This record gives sequence, C-alpha cells and structure tokens, in this order.
Amino acid sequence: MPKTDELLDVTETVFPAAVRPPERRRRVLRRPPPTTALVIALGLAVAVLLLSGTPWLNDPAVAAWRTVCLAITVQALPFLLLGTALSGAINAFVPADLFTKVLPKRAALAVPVAGIAGAVLPGCECASVPVANSLIRRGVTPAAAFAFLLSAPAINPIVLTATAVAFPGSPAMVLARLLASLATAAVMGWLWLWLGREEWLRPVVRHTGHRSGHSRFTEFRLGFQHDFLHAGGFLVLGAMAAATFNVTVPRSVLDTFSGSPWLSVLFLAGLAVVLAVCSEADAFVAASLTGFSPTARLAFMVVGPMVDLKLIALQAGTFGRAFAVRFSTATTVVAVAASVLIGGALL
Repeated sequence: MPKTDELLDVTETVFPAAVRPPERRRRVLRRPPPTTALVIALGLAVAVLLLSGTPWLNDPAVAAWRTVCLAITVQALPFLLLGTALSGAINAFVPADLFTKVLPKRAALAVPVAGIAGAVLPGCECASVPVANSLIRRGVTPAAAFAFLLSAPAINPIVLTATAVAFPGSPAMVLARLLASLATAAVMGWLWLWLGREEWLRPVVRHTGHRSGHSRFTEFRLGFQHDFLHAGGFLVLGAMAAATFNVTVPRSVLDTFSGSPWLSVLFLAGLAVVLAVCSEADAFVAASLTGFSPTARLAFMVVGPMVDLKLIALQAGTFGRAFAVRFSTATTVVAVAASVLIGGALL
C-alpha cells in the first residue's frame, strides 16, 4: 500500500507536468498584428486579381492600374531583396560595435559622415529602410542612420550616372542633385538630434544579433526572412496607391501647374511622392517633363527617393506610423527648400 500511494502521488505530480507544455505552447502562439494581417490579406487579394481570368480585369483602366502596380513592384523588388539581404548580413556577421567605432563619437559629426557613406549602397529607397533599421539595432545613433537612409538612394553612383545620361550636356543638374540630396539628408539628421523623440521611433521586434551557440547562417536566414516578408507587404500597398493615382489623375492636370514657377515645384514634389518611381529611373521621368522648369524637375528627383508612397509604407511598417508621418512630412519640406535654393543657384 505505501508503494501504491507513492505511485499515485507520482502520477498526480507527473500528469500536470505532461499537460502543461501544450498550454504554454498555446500561449506563445499569437495572432499576427492587425496591420501585418491586413497587408498579407491585401497582397493575397492583389495576387488573386492579377492571376484570375475575371472579365472586368480586361477594362483598359483596370489593365493600366495592374500594369503600373506590377511595374513598381517588380522594379523595386530586386532592391528590396538586396536591402533585406544586406540587413540580414549586418545582423548576423558584422560585429555589434563596428559601426560605433567607424562613425565619429559626436552624433552631430556622425550625421554628415553617414550621409556621405550612403553613396556606397547601389540601391533604391526600398533597400535603405531595412539597412537603416539594422544600423540602429547595432548601436548607430538614429540621426546618423536616417541620414544614411535618405542619402543612399539619392547619391549612389548608379543614380548619378543615370541622371547624367538623362540630362546629357548638363553636369550642373547632376551636381545640383548631389548637393541638394546630401543637404537634405544632413539637415534631417540634425533635426532628429534636435527635435526627435524616442517614443516616435518604434522599431519592430525581430530576431537580431548573433547569439553564442547559434549558426550565423541561421541568424542571417531568420533576419532576412522576417525583414523581407514584413517589408514586402508594405511595398505592395505603396505600389497600389501609386498605381491608383496614375490611373485616376488626368494628364491635363500636369499642364495646369507647369506655367507657374512655384506651383510647378510643389506639384512635381507631390507628384514624386505619389508616383513612387525608383531612384534609378526617376531621372528619365524628370527629363521627360519638358514643360517644367529645371528647378521643378530637380525637386522631383530630390524628393522622390526620400519620400514616396511605398517608402512611407515601408517606414510605417518598420519604425511605426507616428515616425513615418512626422519624418516624411519634414523631409518633404526640407527637400523642396534645398532644391529651390541649390537649383536656383546652379540651374
């Protein structure tokens, strides 16, 4: 009998332990955040529409919307892959203190250095967002990371070469784009140092940094997978918004604003935001807008790589909506001001 009692006690002790792990697993499994779930649902809906044979999809307006949406997504996708791969590599292979050692200790000096360093990344704005997020998580001051985020898609060698090809015989346009973009990136970094608040910046929770005893390749794969799936959905949302504007706004609206020097600058700046043209191609779009002044076309090329619908969506998904709204608004104002000042002096 004593042995039986002992067995009963052991059984009563072991049984709860056996059933607790499933309960714990149920607590760990959580539904995805509403924003992420919405993005995934919209992405799937777009995929279904694009692949289905519904007759109304053959309507010219719908076909044009589909073409523009696909063009923006396909154009940006390789650079998003590049950016998320680079972000994952930084996360897994780069020592955490490397960037803090390379950049100046004073944040005010680190901002322009990071802005100039943006010239080494041959990618568009889709690539710069996940890279900037990784830099912040590796200890870089947010002001310097944001300067890099803004300058990288605007002053890299591919973009400047494309600008020289789009504006042959006009080296002043290339120089004006370089200086205006650098000035905007530096000013925005300094503004963040002065006015930025930590509660505006809420990076998404992700697996970051190499952990002892874990494969670095596994760390890279997890970081790349998370960043790409998360940012890809917001890229689709931005492409949908840009395609909607392209289809719904008539061409006659462009002619209305081209006659006024000030309105033309503001209009092309706003047009750059909604068109969401990749920075490697926006110079050719600007060159085709022959009815507008050189300064207005410069504003189009400076604002576009720093603020557009897909970039705002990517920033909102990565850093939070509070940050994206404030940062994109301030960047637009600074970029337009820099374009007017530098364009007025050089063009």
